[in-house]
Amino acid sequence: MRTAVFALFVLLLANSFASGQAAATRSGATKPARPAIFDPARDAAKDLQEGIAEAARSGKRVLVDVGGNWCGWCHEMERFIEAHAELKALRDKYFVTVKVNYSPENENAAVLSKYPKINGFPHLFVLDKDGSLLHSQDTSLLEDGKSSYVLEKFKDFLVQWSGQR
Repeated sequence: MRTAVFALFVLLLANSFASGQAAATRSGATKPARPAIFDPARDAAKDLQEGIAEAARSGKRVLVDVGGNWCGWCHEMERFIEAHAELKALRDKYFVTVKVNYSPENENAAVLSKYPKINGFPHLFVLDKDGSLLHSQDTSLLEDGKSSYVLEKFKDFLVQWSGQR
């Protein structure tokens, strides 16, 4: 009998804990983990070389997106582009995007040493289809100064560096 009562008590306690966890998640008390958008294990030099080759084949430019999974603005930029179909379409039509990780696990120093110094993340480099640097973009200039980016500023940046003007 004691075993049955104890088992019932444990079952009720577990159920109560699970209900509390679900309520905490719904109320926002526990944030879900952000998806990984950068991979510290990737070979950035190889990815860049493949991106340049694809740009040469397709006549596009290369958009090098430098950041890390630790970077809140990197996640916001990813979310912002995904949320604005016209931005995503412009980017995908005129650029081959190459993500380069910058984190304690892998700073990709050898690759990034070939480009101007980065003062903040995320950072964008625009390369011509032959791999030559056309522009280094401080993305804070595309922000609204609060919590996200400005659609027109981001759109103007993509159009200006698309090579279509």
